[in-house]
Amino acid sequence: MGSADSKLNFRKAVIQLTTKTQPVEATDDAFWDQFWADTATSVQDVFALVPAAEIRAVREESPSNLATLCYKAVEKLVQGAESGCHSEKERQIVLNCSRLLTRVLPYIFEDPDWRGFFWSTVPGAGRGGGEDDDENARPLAESLLLAIADLLFCPDFTVQSHRRSTVDSAEDIHSLDSCEYIWEAGVGFAHSPQPSYIHDMNRMELLKLLLTCFSEAMYLPPAPDSGNTNPWVQFFCSAENRHALPLFTSLLNTVCAYDPVGYGIPYNHLIFSDYREPLVEEAAQVLIVTLDHDSATSTSPTVDGTTTGTAMDDADPPGPENLFVNYLSRIHREEDFQFILKGIARLLSNPLVQTYLPNSTKKIQFHQELLVLFWKLCDFNKKFLFFVLKSSDVLDILVPILYFLNDARADQSRVGLMHIGVFILLLLSGERNFGVRLNKPYSVRVPMDIPVFTGTHADLLIVVFHKIITSGHQRLQPLFDCLLTIVVNVSPYLKSLSMVAANKLLHLLEAFSTTWFLFSAAQNHHLVFFLLEVFNNIIQYQFDGNSNLVYAIIRKRSVFHQLANLPTDLPAIHKALQRRRRAPEPLSRTGSQEGASMEGSRPAAPAEPGTLKTSLVATPGIDKLTEKSQVSEDGTLRSLESAPQQNSAEGSPAAEEPSQVWREQRRLSNASASGQWNPTSEWVLSWKSKLPLQTIMRLLQVLVPQVEKICIDKGLTDESEILRFLQHGTLVGLLPVPHPILIRKYQANSGTAMWFRTYMWGVIYLRNVDPPVWYDTDVKLFEIQRV
Repeated sequence: MGSADSKLNFRKAVIQLTTKTQPVEATDDAFWDQFWADTATSVQDVFALVPAAEIRAVREESPSNLATLCYKAVEKLVQGAESGCHSEKERQIVLNCSRLLTRVLPYIFEDPDWRGFFWSTVPGAGRGGGEDDDENARPLAESLLLAIADLLFCPDFTVQSHRRSTVDSAEDIHSLDSCEYIWEAGVGFAHSPQPSYIHDMNRMELLKLLLTCFSEAMYLPPAPDSGNTNPWVQFFCSAENRHALPLFTSLLNTVCAYDPVGYGIPYNHLIFSDYREPLVEEAAQVLIVTLDHDSATSTSPTVDGTTTGTAMDDADPPGPENLFVNYLSRIHREEDFQFILKGIARLLSNPLVQTYLPNSTKKIQFHQELLVLFWKLCDFNKKFLFFVLKSSDVLDILVPILYFLNDARADQSRVGLMHIGVFILLLLSGERNFGVRLNKPYSVRVPMDIPVFTGTHADLLIVVFHKIITSGHQRLQPLFDCLLTIVVNVSPYLKSLSMVAANKLLHLLEAFSTTWFLFSAAQNHHLVFFLLEVFNNIIQYQFDGNSNLVYAIIRKRSVFHQLANLPTDLPAIHKALQRRRRAPEPLSRTGSQEGASMEGSRPAAPAEPGTLKTSLVATPGIDKLTEKSQVSEDGTLRSLESAPQQNSAEGSPAAEEPSQVWREQRRLSNASASGQWNPTSEWVLSWKSKLPLQTIMRLLQVLVPQVEKICIDKGLTDESEILRFLQHGTLVGLLPVPHPILIRKYQANSGTAMWFRTYMWGVIYLRNVDPPVWYDTDVKLFEIQRV
């Protein structure tokens, strides 16, 4: 039958279904088979021929027919899984049912009255028709998920058959060990199967259906407790699914082994169409959804990386354990870590390769899913995190992240991407090794819209952060705390900043310490505290190599004197705020010598008007997001969170933490009823007295007269001579006793877990446009907005 006839017949069946007012019996195979038995419709056809309005009409007016359609389609998948899909006809039925369910499921999820439908058992749905009916009656959702899992390891349909002869030796689907059929070599599997376009396409369709099953989460509003586990994911990732391990491994290896360059030959993708990418995207999306697990509230999976059998059958943990999270947390072999890290770094760097060899490789679009995956790996598997930081390979992750952050800074539709990039860097910055790695010289010249500089990866990070703060859009302001916390965390380890980066840090201090900025919001002064902490760490712990920064501090010494003499009387406060109304720009670029941007770079562009974006829940403040730890003499960390608060005010200036002020400021800032922020003298005094300026003031006191003397003696205006003097200078014995280093480490919390859930599903919603699985359905987890 031609494809046009096939479409026509399918459409006729749909019209019959929508116009029937009486229930159609489940046994009426002649009627139901029209939907899948003799048609060959692509998933795009199914979406076109089954309009949303008609699905909703059947749901409202003849619900029993919609229920039967779903039940019959699931039954066909179960039969296909049971039989092993040996004939072409059976495979076609499975694909048709899979496409139809992908189309219909979102309309079932959007209606709260239907939410329990898939979790109820269908009367008389036992397979045998005998007395064993009841024990066979699983909820429809479970039957569907188990059938999908079986079908994903179905020889000659989704995996290569291992049999040589064809005579009556079809592999028995029940005795099949799916661990021998893992889709790709990599973690825990050495054999790379022959690539097959057909198998990849079939896997992709089934994964799309699986993702649609999981997407019920999109139809529930964001809940603060985030304890509501997704029942579909929970069941699929439980021990009930005998393919959990091989499927987890298949998905992970398929993503990490993918090479969009086309076997390392530039321009190869122009000759061969790449059918692997859609599968890799789908695999990445399914993987991150199965790993949606709130590590803050649940018992953490084992971190010791043991792979003994006992790690699996411990005494029951509370609630069924998610096996995907469990397996991910227990990967421990160095070569597996190497494979994962290399794979993710290769894919994240792909858009960068594009910029200096245009069109040489296929440009992938799923970097956001990869960043979520990388986050999950680091969050659930501490051994992986330490492996990443053990060598300079971490820089292969850092550079692409900085590239994305810089590129997306002006684009409102990419706020989510900005957040996840910053979260990953915050997580990494809590580890000493990250700061140490940043000292590696930066030589890769990816064209980026930033000033040209010669220096290290630390310089690159500071220059990009400065660009985000001074020329990103308004919605990024909540991230400033995070960006500066990252710089504070790495600062004690930075051996020598370039002049460009040193000037950028001082420009930020200048911008943040203007009186109108300090007085115009309750939290703004924290940014000054963070920057002073950066300068103190470098002066106390890395003075020797940092003559550029010391010189920049001397040149901008007036900023520090202004801070020390900050006015605290009300008339001065009001005058500063008046000035602000005339100068609306939050941060000017004046005073920062921009310099030319790198050659070949394009300026960061705002979103095209009309671009769709999804809303995100607010992220927790930096005090909730991180936990303070002190670095001891031997380099180990000691948490400060449980320490009693009262004694921390004495002693070192670093102990004068902005967070102690957070509790104070609400009390001191008689915020008026209108919610208008009204700074008071007491409020300014409460934090001004704690500004950690002693170290810098002492440095200026010692060095400024010496520098001035050189200038007078030699009639110098040339900085190189002064820099040479500063390089050989020393402040040993002249500075206050070094303060202990404070690190603010990311800590898991339900706020970020909820943020990741909304971000991840928002990305999946927007990226699935062909077919548009969720488009125009009533999702509740986020709002769809146009820029």
